[in-house]
This record gives sequence, C-alpha cells and structure tokens, in this order.
Amino acid sequence: MAEPATTRRDRLGLFRGGEGAITGTVVCAAAIAVGTDHSETIGELSLVILGTIAVYWIAHLHAVTIGSSLTHRHHPVAALRRAFRETLPIAGASVVPLGVLLVASVLGAGLRNAAWIAMVATIALLTLYSWVAGVRGGLDIPGRIASAVAGALVGLLVALLKVGLH
Repeated sequence: MAEPATTRRDRLGLFRGGEGAITGTVVCAAAIAVGTDHSETIGELSLVILGTIAVYWIAHLHAVTIGSSLTHRHHPVAALRRAFRETLPIAGASVVPLGVLLVASVLGAGLRNAAWIAMVATIALLTLYSWVAGVRGGLDIPGRIASAVAGALVGLLVALLKVGLH
C-alpha cells in the first residue's frame, strides 16, 4: 500500500509533526535569546542552542514514551519508537536557525548581530508555519493572515525576552 503523497514529501515532519517543529523553533529562539549574553563566541552559542534543544527533546521524548505506556499500555520499546518519530521534529527544528546563525557568522556578522539575524529567521519560520497551517486548515486570506500574525507574535515574544535580558 502506497503512502499518501503528503507523508512521502514530509521529510522534515512539518505536516505530521508540526507541533514539534513549532516547539523546537521556539525553544531554539529562546536558547538564542538567553545564550547570547552568556556566550563569547558563535561556537559557544551554538553549543548552548544544541544543548538546550537536546535536553528539551530528550525530556519530551521521555514524557511521550511514558505517556504512551501509561495511557495506551504500549510496551516501553514500542512507545519509545513511536515517541522518537513523534518528537524528532523538535530536534530537527533547530537546524534552520542554527544554520542561519552560522552562515551569518561566516559572512562576517559578529555574535550579537548573527544572533539577531537568527532570531529574525525564527520569527519568519513561525510566521510561515502558521500561514501554511492556515492554508492547510482551509482558511480564507484574512484567516491565513491572522494565523501568520499569531505565529509572528509568538516569535516576537521571544524577541522581547531577548531585549529584556540585555
């Protein structure tokens, strides 16, 4: 039996794991917001981002595994496999903002500027994810715009955190 077209084309898990992609993007943005002032190099900030995402993903992986075993009586190994597939987008979501941070640095941006460029990229991603959700949810243009604005506002909240910490 063939997989539906959206499953085959969903290599990043954005459609089947949209919640994880959004959560991972927000966690990555928060790590950038908090980690910038505690890092002296792009390498240190990258480690803060990777470490934060890893801890958050492992915690979520554990929670989903235990929840699946408790709620659905899944064997822990089966629950772990299911949870791994379900939560992987949390870890994967850090790739784009981290990549933007590194590319900005390679192109000559200093730590603070590269962090802001990556922060803007996360806001753009959250806006895009929310727009796509509006499209896939069948919203009309005003609804899609409202959905996109809601996503942008989540990103802006993290940017406000960054501003508040400076």
